[in-house]
Amino acid sequence: MVATRLDPIDRKILSELQADGRMTNVELAKRVGISAPPCLRRVRTLEEAGLIRGYHADVNARELGFEVQVFAMVGLDSQAESELVAFEERCRQWPLVRECHMLNGEVDFILKCVAPDLSSFQSFLTGELLSTPNVASVKTSLVIRGAKDEPGVPFDILEERLNRTA
Repeated sequence: MVATRLDPIDRKILSELQADGRMTNVELAKRVGISAPPCLRRVRTLEEAGLIRGYHADVNARELGFEVQVFAMVGLDSQAESELVAFEERCRQWPLVRECHMLNGEVDFILKCVAPDLSSFQSFLTGELLSTPNVASVKTSLVIRGAKDEPGVPFDILEERLNRTA
């Protein structure tokens, strides 16, 4: 497991950046208890290792005019690897699809979609998703409200787990 190869300072760096990716390196170094130069080296190493994939603003979709959020459960006719890859690539091309996850069980994929309004989502659904080769079924659920939207991973649980095994 990768987490066991990280020392406590690396895990603290990841936790702090996950909570606030805009803080300066000086502030980050202060929070994790090391000086700025080694902190910056560690951050760059974590980025190069792919543990930090990027830095993003948490934008308010509704305030920006994206009133509709929908989860679409997609079943495919074929689960051949080439068909799965082709569908995933297609999802990357659709702007309304913000997340795409392959699942085990009844459905093959779940898509998180956002749209300005129901009409725009309906156009995407009928004009794009349902007409995609290999798509056998689509079931949609409109989000009424969200109770939690927490990005990243729970570092406190990771630390507890690592402390139990140490």
